[in-house]
Amino acid sequence: MSHDPNAPSDAARWQREVLAPLEAQTPPRPLHGLLAGGALPQTLYTAADADGCDPGYPGEPPFVRGVQPNMFRGRLWTMRQYAGFGSARASNERYRMLLAKGQTGLSVAFDLPTQMGRDSDHPMALGEVGKVGVAIDTLEDMETLFDAIPLDKVSTSMTINSTAGTLLALYVAVARRRGIDARKLRGTIQNDLLKEYVARGTYVHPPRPSLALIGDLFAWAARETPHWNVISVSGYHMREAGCDAAQEIAFTLGNGIAYVETALAAGLDAERFASQLSFFFNVHNNLLEEVAKFRAARGLWSDIMAQRFGVTSARGRALKFHCQTAGATLTAQQPINNVVRVTIQALAAVLGGCQSLHTNSFDEALALPTAQSATLALRTQQIIAAESGVADVVDPFGGSWAIEALTRDLRGRAETYLARVDALGGMVAAIEQGYVQREIQDASYRYQLEIERGERPIVGVNVHREGADEPVPLQRVDESQERDQLARLAAWRARRDGPRCEAAIDAVEQAAREASPVMPRVLEAVEAGATVGEVSDALRRVFGEHTETKTL
Repeated sequence: MSHDPNAPSDAARWQREVLAPLEAQTPPRPLHGLLAGGALPQTLYTAADADGCDPGYPGEPPFVRGVQPNMFRGRLWTMRQYAGFGSARASNERYRMLLAKGQTGLSVAFDLPTQMGRDSDHPMALGEVGKVGVAIDTLEDMETLFDAIPLDKVSTSMTINSTAGTLLALYVAVARRRGIDARKLRGTIQNDLLKEYVARGTYVHPPRPSLALIGDLFAWAARETPHWNVISVSGYHMREAGCDAAQEIAFTLGNGIAYVETALAAGLDAERFASQLSFFFNVHNNLLEEVAKFRAARGLWSDIMAQRFGVTSARGRALKFHCQTAGATLTAQQPINNVVRVTIQALAAVLGGCQSLHTNSFDEALALPTAQSATLALRTQQIIAAESGVADVVDPFGGSWAIEALTRDLRGRAETYLARVDALGGMVAAIEQGYVQREIQDASYRYQLEIERGERPIVGVNVHREGADEPVPLQRVDESQERDQLARLAAWRARRDGPRCEAAIDAVEQAAREASPVMPRVLEAVEAGATVGEVSDALRRVFGEHTETKTL
């Protein structure tokens, strides 16, 4: 006699007559397979769990199954390794090495002074110059950073936020010096200030004037660099700060909503602007949940764009995203284990349908990546692409009862958070009231407690700790690079046209005070020799500096 093993009644019978007695005799392992929210997945998923799920087809709204009909069968994701350290010259050498080894896009890491709008000779920059990224003060630095790199042929991503407009202006100025039409430039600036207030802290101005500057940049770039993605809405850093997968979806898309509203207020067309939006997500260790997370985010964003903003085009409703493997999961203990973690995470990104990917190096919990570890990280992507076969099928997990159920669950949880954000008045108001910060802090605390209690196993940290750690070679930034950068900056100031530069900086400040377009004045200023810090100081005199929101 045959029966349907997928029927709900049969699933209930199996649960009652087979699984329950077995688990009563041998309790299931409670330490493995924990989801980001601290819950265990079901032991078994059946068709009943995925009942009503209709993910549609790839390349069509709601894009749950991917933004292209043929996904990686048509073109592989962009392999964009994030790098930058010390001087512009040292970073340029790393970029050229990675491009020679098969990297297909550049991704620039800037040091903290550059991110915070402080020149390398500012007292607050002491000891931080070139440490977590490349130091960029001047147009000369930017020219050196991209020496011998064809800007009209390479797509460049710049992870920069508070000073995004100034860094994009420097990039455009370099292109203009080389005779390259800025309209041919392709790439992305992160330019996501809202997540800085809840996750990273590299903000300069308060949220509302920051959004005004972002709107100004949106409008300028739409005219001057139409192929440039002017914002990459980032959930990555919120996940690094401790939020769970559902919160990552909700708060990232919540920020995206705020930026679309900012673009509309700046006079941009919703359909056109929406097609240039990109997103940036984290990839953690739970492969099934991460795949479901990306699918849920795509479906939810497609509906948000259609229902909230009336966007009808497929391009405008499609959520395109870059992702990076999770730095927070890398361990200093037994660091070679991180090779495996990064591989699992990269596989989840590909199975989840990313458009570009950065794979972390195994030694990043200890230092900046060496050339060898950075190459291995790139090779991880290349092996997945060439040898695993997962890129040959569009959405290979689609139709899995577990994946479809997890996708629906994550979307539902994300919608609950978004409803709360709406009730508070939107993301800016929710951030100003400390709601988003508190939610992330609570999730981070729960996650850490799970590790310390042994409820969340981390190999080499709270389980399988036997054996001594194998020493690994580490990359160190030579302390002389800070002195050299200060010398280059002093020389630049000495030979520039002082009166012209001063007048251009004053024009930036005046434009900000009058609420007139700022970006044209910023481009003029950097071409006149103004530094990143000087442009930022001009804006500080108008908008002030943000004080952290207290959440306790």
